[in-house]
Amino acid sequence: MRIFAIPLLVALLLALLPLGVSGYVLGLLTLAYYFGVFAMSWDLLFGFAGELNFGPSFLIGLGAYTAALLNHYQGLPIWVCVIAGALVAVIGGVLLAVPALRLSGPYFGLVTLVAVLLLQNAIVLFAGITGGEIGLDIPDIISIDDGTNYWTALGFMTVSGLILFGLSRSSVGLILQASGQDAIQAAALGFNVTKHKLAAFCVSALFSGLAGAMLIFYMGTASPGTVVDIGVGVQVIIAAVMGGRRTILGAALGAIFLIVAGEILRPLGQLSTFVVSAVALLVILFFPGGFLGTALHRGDR
Repeated sequence: MRIFAIPLLVALLLALLPLGVSGYVLGLLTLAYYFGVFAMSWDLLFGFAGELNFGPSFLIGLGAYTAALLNHYQGLPIWVCVIAGALVAVIGGVLLAVPALRLSGPYFGLVTLVAVLLLQNAIVLFAGITGGEIGLDIPDIISIDDGTNYWTALGFMTVSGLILFGLSRSSVGLILQASGQDAIQAAALGFNVTKHKLAAFCVSALFSGLAGAMLIFYMGTASPGTVVDIGVGVQVIIAAVMGGRRTILGAALGAIFLIVAGEILRPLGQLSTFVVSAVALLVILFFPGGFLGTALHRGDR
């Protein structure tokens, strides 16, 4: 119960922040919450299914740009664009995962990485439609009120975390974990390893696409640097590992830490990236269970 109670308590405390902090802080945390969903979605696929996805920004980008294009050119409502973005992310995830899951070793990760590069190049090649590297303006936004944007992002992250956490602790999650640790033995026990991993990829794509679409309606623009860049994917991966692999909820804590720490250290200039990266490296090397995983492990002693 501790793995559930700790993040829930944190979420309750965070819900009260708009009562006493500035709009600047709320905006920073709003961004962090969307990245928290990115990280939790990635943790489901890697932490439990054991598939190293080097390109989470491929799924994020599909959801974000689908929503952006529909809103920019068709003027569709935000909720329609968000749902469409999630569906396209799932379809793209299936088209990528079906052949990729037949590969073993590092090749699955390489396929996902190449997919990000292809999406980046497609956005640049069709700049007349996508806005290219400059980005695409979004006519509609979720709200102009900082508090509304904050509570929307926090609520979305909380609900997403509960769903992903529940799934990870269900029978499907246990099968995924067994498949990730020893696929041959899991198959010998009668489990369809490929089917369950494909299902995990679809769920990861769904939440990544949803979060990507909602993020651009918060920011008011969609650009490769914010949703498709490889650096975005690296940040998502580091957040999930720092927070605690196979904890789901720890990934959200890791994302919040990275975003907030990066902003606090911004006055240091380029040195801020070095400091945050060094902290991340130390956590990965000496606390492989991450923030939440290490805390839970110590609590069991």
